Amino acid sequence: MSIWEYANPVKFMKTSSMLLPWVTGLTVICLVVGLIWGFFFTPEATNFGSTVKVIYVHVPSAMMAINIWVMMLVTSLIWLIRRHHVSALAAKAAAPIGMVMTLIALITGAVWGQPMWGTWWEWDPRLTSFLILFLFYLGYMALWEAIDNPDTAADLTGVLCLVGSVFALLSRYAVNFWNQGLHQGATLSLDKEENISDVYWFPLLICLAGFVLLFVTLLLLRTRTEIRARRLKALEQRERMA
Repeated sequence: MSIWEYANPVKFMKTSSMLLPWVTGLTVICLVVGLIWGFFFTPEATNFGSTVKVIYVHVPSAMMAINIWVMMLVTSLIWLIRRHHVSALAAKAAAPIGMVMTLIALITGAVWGQPMWGTWWEWDPRLTSFLILFLFYLGYMALWEAIDNPDTAADLTGVLCLVGSVFALLSRYAVNFWNQGLHQGATLSLDKEENISDVYWFPLLICLAGFVLLFVTLLLLRTRTEIRARRLKALEQRERMA
């Protein structure tokens, strides 16, 4: 079976309808377990107090904000190269989810920063690149709405995705590129011998899984909606021509 079969809207709709109940159920389980465990059954940190518990929302939302843009880049490239409409619609469907994730990361980052740094905002390299990424999400969504021809909109937003990927990369690695800045290094990292304490690490992993599954659930729902909207628009155009 080829992955390109799912570029067929009929195939995608059939497969996604079977997956949605399972993915939705796993999403609810992971988010409920992870958030309740993290917020109610983990101790306060020695240096950070109860503020440390914001990581159960901030870290997953920040990671998803960056990775959703990467997903949009990949699906946009598939559209530009192979002209598969489902991939373009999936990128369009993902954008509002990524925008909300970025906004959550910015807000929870401010909640963390005020007691830790004494300020709600600092023009730190990572914070600034995250703000720019948020603006790129808004620009991407506005560009889709501003152009009537869906193929032209998909082409232009695909180019915008390429440009915005620079800031997605900076959002992820700004701490490594610049030594100065208030933002600390990665909480979860494959190249570190130790991450945060296990008492926080395990519920954080469950929350992270919950946010990933939440994205998949919303992406499937929104892509299905975009496919239906495209079909409805095509039918309306046929009726006008008849």
